[in-house]
Amino acid sequence: MTTQTTRHGAAWNLQGAAFMVLAMAAFAVEDTLLKQAATSLPISQVLISFGLLGVIVFAVWAVLSDETPLSRDMLRPAMILRSLSEVTGRLFFMLAIALTPLSTASAILQATPLVVMVGAVFVFGETIGPRRWLAVMAGFLGVLMVLRPGTEGFGPLSLLAVIGMLGFAGRDLATRAAPASLSFRQLGVLGFSMLIVAGLIAMPFGPAPVMPSAATWAGLVAAAVAGIGAYTSLTIAMRTGEVGAVTPFRYTRLVFAMIAGVLVFGESPDMWTIIGSTIIILSGITALRLSRRGAATAG
Repeated sequence: MTTQTTRHGAAWNLQGAAFMVLAMAAFAVEDTLLKQAATSLPISQVLISFGLLGVIVFAVWAVLSDETPLSRDMLRPAMILRSLSEVTGRLFFMLAIALTPLSTASAILQATPLVVMVGAVFVFGETIGPRRWLAVMAGFLGVLMVLRPGTEGFGPLSLLAVIGMLGFAGRDLATRAAPASLSFRQLGVLGFSMLIVAGLIAMPFGPAPVMPSAATWAGLVAAAVAGIGAYTSLTIAMRTGEVGAVTPFRYTRLVFAMIAGVLVFGESPDMWTIIGSTIIILSGITALRLSRRGAATAG
């Protein structure tokens, strides 16, 4: 009986991991298409158009599932904080992928789980053991290796990705306190609505909107499809396998992003970026595994 249960759990973890990899590949496709769209459209217009497409899809999906697209629970303090963090993350990460190499922005984004881990100490009173603190510190060292402040290789625009990453970390922390009554479709409506807000905030600081070409519209629609597929696959992954077994596969996003950066945009990540990215990934996986082991011991 125990063996059958173990095999069943392993199968669910494998399925969850597969959906997680699929989600990360789709997110990389989304980032690539949005970066391409930003070459011919103002960043504000890209955010608003992308947000509108996502809101429409998730709103229709919610209605077909007998749900209201909007809920009063979205006005709870935790959800307001989540929305503000989403706006920050979306706006600054969009600026990062538009103005800096995709591989660099994606590498910095991988530190999000480490920031969430530290944030949970102050927000939820969680504890982190010495080994996990070392893993977190190693991950931040990896971020510094990618950024290289104070050197000739430092690009100030890379700080946009850092701000975006902090925004996404705040969103993830606030999501932990989100009411269970909200479905992932309603959260999708809320999340993509914040893209529209981010675009409206950016609009006064950029060029005037222009009429997109047919190819650009096709790219935006494809980005929306990829983003919705990524969001859905991520939800399935987190609900299918154990969190500690599935979450480490989030780091495959960086692999897909680097491949896209090289093949689509002709990027050539230097050795510091590759080494820093590797440290971020290894430290993140180590911290997650230590967290899982600690939870199992406590249980």
